[in-house]
Amino acid sequence: MTETAANPVPPAVGVQPSIWIGIGLSVAAAGVSWGVGLLVPGLSAMLVAILLGAALANLLPTDHRLMVAARPGLAISARRLLRAGVVLLGLQLVLGDILALGWPTVVGVVVIVAGTLAATLALGRLLRIGATQTLLIAGGFSICGAAAVAGIDGVLAKRKDEEAATAVALVVVFGTLMIALMPTLAFALHLDPRTAGIWTGASTHEVAQVVAAAGIIGPAALTVAVLVKLARVLMLAPVLAVISFRQRSAGLEPGAARPPLVPLFVVGFIAMVAVRSLGVLPPVVIDIAKLAQAWLLGAAMFALGTSVHASVLRRTGTRPVVLAAAATLVVLLLGGLVAFVGR
Repeated sequence: MTETAANPVPPAVGVQPSIWIGIGLSVAAAGVSWGVGLLVPGLSAMLVAILLGAALANLLPTDHRLMVAARPGLAISARRLLRAGVVLLGLQLVLGDILALGWPTVVGVVVIVAGTLAATLALGRLLRIGATQTLLIAGGFSICGAAAVAGIDGVLAKRKDEEAATAVALVVVFGTLMIALMPTLAFALHLDPRTAGIWTGASTHEVAQVVAAAGIIGPAALTVAVLVKLARVLMLAPVLAVISFRQRSAGLEPGAARPPLVPLFVVGFIAMVAVRSLGVLPPVVIDIAKLAQAWLLGAAMFALGTSVHASVLRRTGTRPVVLAAAATLVVLLLGGLVAFVGR
């Protein structure tokens, strides 16, 4: 065997890693993903970002100069930019609007999130899927899609970027199916706009997917659906606090730092909800924050995507897909129950 065949990729000698290379690459990819999302309605910009990251990771070997130089910045993007995006997500929530839905619907949202989480965690154990992968899928499907996956990933002491990327991809795929399913159910069952809106917001995974699905049903359903979905988003804070507490209570390796009782970015998320609910921010600030949130989460998704290699996908297998399908069915059934009770 020749020397070239034995070592087909030259090592990255003399490469100077820099956090700015990875961060710049992530931010640029987020911009491209956002643009593609605008050009192709219904296409998730977060999914595009993950695919771009996965494409780069699989086209270039891990010891390629660019990958070595970008690695520190990609790690920051996958962690810190992700947390910043979750904090800004709080500015999309107004407590008064959510409470106006009525106590049956608000309580129903808590039941949906808790029930879907519990059922998905139980099914994950039955399918013998890793605890972290199961938790990420459970959070994404029960709360608010990719943002929930990102938030949960941010509080885990032991984490694998490819598991978060897999969970986000599954959320996007099954949530896209809901865009067609929810209007079909609404029209087939002759649902009134409020019932259809509650069911759509209670069952569909991503906020953008809720807007797409409820928009097909009608403007009245859209208004209700978005409010119900934002009520689910609000559940992100207590869920992250519980997960962080459990991480804190779990056995740690000798010398390992104990995670905070409530992560700082969760406090930031709650603070942003409070600020938005007070009504002190002008609309232009809220619009800018929304764009920044999308850009930050897109950058984080790209960084997570660079950890998804073909070999990882082959090892993942079909069990996470089965779990995602089951979680979708659970949230659909619970959402329907709440919709018919709360109408």
